Amino acid sequence: MKVTILQMDISWNKPDCNIAEAERLINNSPSADLYVLPEMWNTGFDMNPRGERSENNSATLAWMKRTAHDTGAALCGSLAIKDDESRWRNRCYFVRPDGTFDFYDKHHLFTYSGENIAYTAGQKRSVAAWKGWRFLLLTCYDLRFPVWSRYHEDYDGIIAVANWPDSRQHAWNILTRARAIENQCYLIGCNRVGADELNQYAGGSCIVESRGYAIAEASADNSVQTVTGEISLDTLNLYRNKFRTLQDRDK
Repeated sequence: MKVTILQMDISWNKPDCNIAEAERLINNSPSADLYVLPEMWNTGFDMNPRGERSENNSATLAWMKRTAHDTGAALCGSLAIKDDESRWRNRCYFVRPDGTFDFYDKHHLFTYSGENIAYTAGQKRSVAAWKGWRFLLLTCYDLRFPVWSRYHEDYDGIIAVANWPDSRQHAWNILTRARAIENQCYLIGCNRVGADELNQYAGGSCIVESRGYAIAEASADNSVQTVTGEISLDTLNLYRNKFRTLQDRDK
């Protein structure tokens, strides 16, 4: 499977601008099977969500569906969205070309920034299936909590979308590799670049294989980039069957 990460500079609360930038990056990186966008990629990491953004009237979600259909690829990225009970969620969508989608509501809300006040935490893990692959969906802060992301015979790769500040870039580099190694899986980590009102973001988006090596990686120099890599189920299963650490994990 060919995966392309869109390491974007997000314009603050300008969905139309961010959609246009995502379109530009996708058009410059055609023929992927999966495109991955950052956390809250259409607005930035906004702790004051506003408007009536629900699934039924989200122009961004509609764009994701259209783009998935037009490209024949799946799209993954998170949005600030209201659920059916009008609670704000940091919701990661995995959208397929036929219009179906899975979603994951961020479980570990970043209390340091007040995300736990503005948003409601999700309580369920979500695994999205696509082209024979199973992807566990995580969002940013979730990377710090290995029990939540523990492999239970249920996924082949982790997709982690993020707004991870450059002041903690070292932690991003370590945790993306650690989650891949301990779960013997691929880790697709999409981080943003640029700045918002509180933080600067350096990037460092990556595709990490099950031994912890990056098979594709964007620079962490605050530059907008796409990064593309090929992931292989055959290679993954061969390694899992040969070096069987998962059978000895704590359950």
